[in-house]
Amino acid sequence: MKSEKQYIELYEQARQMIFDHSSETMNAQRDEAFKRFVSAGFPSRKVERYKYTDISKLFEPDYGLNLNRLEIPVDPYTAFRCDVPNLSTNLYFVVNDRPLLTSPAGEEKNDIRGNVVSKAKLPDGVIIGNLSSPIGEAGRGRYHQLAGKDDDAVTHLNTMLAQDGLFVYVPKNVKVDRAIQVINILKSDVDLMVNRRVLIIVEEGAEVKLLFCDHAADDRQFLTTQVIEAFVGERAHLGLYCLEETHAKNVRVSNVYIDQQRDSHVCHNIITLHNGTTRNKLDLTLSGEGADCECYGCVIADKEQHVDNNTLIVHKAGHCTSNELYKYVLNDEATGAFAGRVLVEPGAQKTSSQMTNQNLCASSKSRMYTQPMLEIYADDVKCAHGSTVGQLNDAALFYMRQRGISEAEAKTLLQQAFVGEVVDRIDLQPLRDRLHHLVDMRFRGRLSKCEGCGLCK
Repeated sequence: MKSEKQYIELYEQARQMIFDHSSETMNAQRDEAFKRFVSAGFPSRKVERYKYTDISKLFEPDYGLNLNRLEIPVDPYTAFRCDVPNLSTNLYFVVNDRPLLTSPAGEEKNDIRGNVVSKAKLPDGVIIGNLSSPIGEAGRGRYHQLAGKDDDAVTHLNTMLAQDGLFVYVPKNVKVDRAIQVINILKSDVDLMVNRRVLIIVEEGAEVKLLFCDHAADDRQFLTTQVIEAFVGERAHLGLYCLEETHAKNVRVSNVYIDQQRDSHVCHNIITLHNGTTRNKLDLTLSGEGADCECYGCVIADKEQHVDNNTLIVHKAGHCTSNELYKYVLNDEATGAFAGRVLVEPGAQKTSSQMTNQNLCASSKSRMYTQPMLEIYADDVKCAHGSTVGQLNDAALFYMRQRGISEAEAKTLLQQAFVGEVVDRIDLQPLRDRLHHLVDMRFRGRLSKCEGCGLCK
C-alpha cells in the first residue's frame, strides 16, 4: 500500500479544499470513489489487464498537485506552436487540467506562425464548457456513469482528485462540420500530477469529430491521469482522435469509456509519436443493434519508452461490427504491449469482429508483448483475431539497396509504409496529411520531443 498511502492521506487532509474548488457534478462522486480506491488499491501485475505495466511504481514519486487552482501564467493562443496547426478546427486549450474556454465565439487569433486559430461559431445547442462551471451541470446525470461501473484504481483516483474537466455536448440531429481540436498542454516549474476529465455526449443522430493533442511545455516530470466518458446515441457518429507528442519524462495513464446505441458509429484512433511511459485503456460497449466501431492505434517508440494499449470491446447487442488494428514500431530498448479482448455476450447474434495487432521490432533489444483474445457466447458470429511480431524484411531492404537507396533511407521508408495503414484510416484529411509528415520526421530523428511547442523554454 506504499503508493496508495500518499493519495489516501492527501484526500483525507485536503478533501475540503478539493470540494471548494470544484462543482457539485464532480463532488457528488468523490467520496464513493475514495472508498473504492482504498478498498481496491493499485493493481499488481498479476491482474490480467495490468500485467505489462507496473502501475503502482508509476504512482510512487511525490508529485505536486495544484489543488488550490492557482493560475498558470500562460497565453496559449500567442504561444501556440502545435505540430498539427491550422486544421480549420474549432480550437480549444487545456492547460494541465483547466480548460481555457474564455474567448468569445467567432473571435480569431493568430499563433506565432501566423496561422489563424479561430473559434468559429458552433451550431445552436452545442456546448463546450468546464465541468466545474454551471454549464457543466448539464452533464450531471451522465458524469461517472460509465467510469463508475469499472473497478479501476486509476479511474477511482482520477474521480477523487479531478477538480475540473471538459464537457462536450452535441444535441439531437446536429452535425458539427468543423472538428473540435483540444490542445492539452502540460506546464509547471515543479514535478506535477495532472488529473484530466472529459465528458462527451452525442445525442441521437448527431455527428462530431474531436482531436486531442497532448504536449509538454516544460522539462519536468509529469504524471497525467485521464478519464474520458463518451455517450453515443442512436444513429450518432463520433470520431475521437488522440495524438501524444510529449517527452521522455512524461507518464500518461488514460482510461476511455464509450457506450454506443443502435446504428451508431465510432472511430477511435490513438497515435503515440513520443512519450515516456504510456498506458492507454479503452472500454467500448456496443449496446444497440447495428452499432459499429473502428479502433486504430499507431505507436513509434525508441530509447527506453514504454507504451501499453489495452482494449475491451463488448458486443451486447446483435448485428454489430467492430474492427481493431494496432501497429507498433519499436527501436533501441523500447517496450510495447497490446492486449485486446472482444467479448460477445449471449444473444449478440450476427456479430462481426476483426482484431489485428502487427508489430515491428527494429532492434534486437526492443520487446513486444501481444495478447489478442476472443470470448464468445453466441453461435452465429464471424470473429477473427491475429497478431505478428517481426523485423524488417531483409529481402525488401536488399531490393531497395540494389536500386541506390541507402540502408538508413530504406529502413525509414519500410517503417513509414508499415504504420501508414493506420494513419490512412484517419478521415480528417488535413490531420492525415500532417501525421504522415510527423511520422517521417519521427523516423528521421527530427521529432525527439514536443519541439514545436512555443512554450518550451
